[in-house]
Amino acid sequence: MGVAASYLRGLLPRPAATTAPTTVVRRDGVRIDAAHLLRYARVCGFTLTGPLPPSYPHLLGFAPALELMARRDFPFRLPGLVHTRQVLTWYRPVEVDEVLEVEVSAANLAAHHRGATIDVLTRVRAGADEVWLGRSTYLSRAVHLSSTVDSLEVPEVEPLPADTWWRLPAGLGRRYAAVSGDRNPIHLSALSARVFGFHGAIAHGMWSAARCLATLGGRLPERGEATVTFRRPVRLPGRVGFGARIGTAATTFTLVDAADRLLLAGRVTPLG
Repeated sequence: MGVAASYLRGLLPRPAATTAPTTVVRRDGVRIDAAHLLRYARVCGFTLTGPLPPSYPHLLGFAPALELMARRDFPFRLPGLVHTRQVLTWYRPVEVDEVLEVEVSAANLAAHHRGATIDVLTRVRAGADEVWLGRSTYLSRAVHLSSTVDSLEVPEVEPLPADTWWRLPAGLGRRYAAVSGDRNPIHLSALSARVFGFHGAIAHGMWSAARCLATLGGRLPERGEATVTFRRPVRLPGRVGFGARIGTAATTFTLVDAADRLLLAGRVTPLG
């Protein structure tokens, strides 16, 4: 199923559900397109000097994830979904010339005080080895479960002092959409974003996460895990500030807007 068809199917109403679907969507024989990787690196700020950026495999799973989320057994409709958290785990560096298998599934349908959440899991394998895992948590305000409210609340985080500021152009959402395939209208223009209740266009969460990891650059571990929690929309156009605290056990980072309001908080830890 193509991306456009998946988007259209994702608009349809869904029957009530109490558990995550068991459907698994796979892609075998996946190869990295070097030109596409270069375009991704340019829009996110990565310097390509070796293995894949740790956020890039998320794109390999985007089309199968969209196919999964467009199915009738997926409990949320696509319009209005909010990406609240992203966990990226890389078990080793992934080289550009490797042949990969991508598998996408869903887990952890849970109540939330603002609706309900679900995790979309993307696993990337090279041969028999799992080399990368992505866990994307999405919130739907339109779905309400009768179970006890889940504990996806995150502790308060004080923004770190911003030592790097980025000016984000109005067309950033369209540039990232052209690379990622994620053409959600809330990212493309102020007009299309307003249709879905936003005051203007907002940046993709995965662009913001990737830009932060790109700024950390060579300080990222060869084997590690990054957890990013999205707190407020990154508005386009705009100006945002990045701050980081580098440590041997963990590196923390935050992104703030011009009023010093927290937009996202992240943490990178090496795997033992």
